Amino acid sequence: MAAVAAASWKQLLLSSIQSNSHLNHSSYFQIATVASNGKPSNRTVVFRGFQDDGDKIQINTDSRTHKIDDLKHCPFAEICWYFTNSWEQFRIGGKVDVIDGTNSDPVKLQQREKSWFACSLKSRMQYLTPAPRILFASEQQPTEPPTLDPSMGPVGVFCLLVLDPDQFFQVDYLNLKSNERMIFTAGQNGNRKKQWSVEKVNP
Repeated sequence: MAAVAAASWKQLLLSSIQSNSHLNHSSYFQIATVASNGKPSNRTVVFRGFQDDGDKIQINTDSRTHKIDDLKHCPFAEICWYFTNSWEQFRIGGKVDVIDGTNSDPVKLQQREKSWFACSLKSRMQYLTPAPRILFASEQQPTEPPTLDPSMGPVGVFCLLVLDPDQFFQVDYLNLKSNERMIFTAGQNGNRKKQWSVEKVNP
């Protein structure tokens, strides 16, 4: 197993995103969680970048969605990202930090606000809609479309998820064109800083 100074899977991922950027779905991936009843739950989300140039992956979501309940029950999740043009798959597991408006850490609240303003106004407007998965009443009266001041900070239901690939999980990279598979594992070096190691395995 070879040690690598940086999260080299991140460079692979960024390269894959770039080479597939002409495809609209290249910025979407699936995230799987575990519900309180022990059953798996999976859905598609949008990649919102890496946090502070590190290897933590950011996702925006509505605090009223089921994935928040799942993560409060079990804070671990795995994402799966497949690039159809380059035939590459990334499976990345880790612990998810749920950052909503009630968080007491000012740094995390600042990260949440930064992620909010990085979204388009159209994306921000989605957080003003009725709660997800509530029964739709066909007879309900139409209402005026919500308005949002572009300079206003995050609304209450806006939530930032930060997935941290750590030593309890692996990054599994599969390239079906080159028939190559690599497993990246996180550990700590002598200075107790995160260090990734990689080994090639059979596809």
